[in-house]
Amino acid sequence: MGAFAPAVESGDITRISAALADDVTFRSPAVHAPYSGRDTVTFILAAVVQVFEDFAYVGAIRDGAQEMLRFRARVGHREIDGVDIVTYDDSGQVAELTVMIRPYSALTAVKDAMAAALAAARPA
Repeated sequence: MGAFAPAVESGDITRISAALADDVTFRSPAVHAPYSGRDTVTFILAAVVQVFEDFAYVGAIRDGAQEMLRFRARVGHREIDGVDIVTYDDSGQVAELTVMIRPYSALTAVKDAMAAALAAARPA
């Protein structure tokens, strides 16, 4: 397993950011267009760390440079099942991250909580 999963489980945004490639691409389950770049993705993942409660990876499958990490978490009273699909570059940093979340009611709760967290974190 790469450095990404332990960094995410630690909740330490500095460690999470260090696991990302400079040109990382993040695909969110809540928006159509991907996000790119370490600074942008770090900003988003910092909000995720605040919004997701009781986050834990509960399974992993690795195939070469790709890893699928199954997680469970909670947002408010909504239980979340999800998968992080991670592609690592040659240096072991995350080049691509795609998140999938179920059920739909949990995705809606995540979308609403993330929108509030991101709005609160934006500089005035």
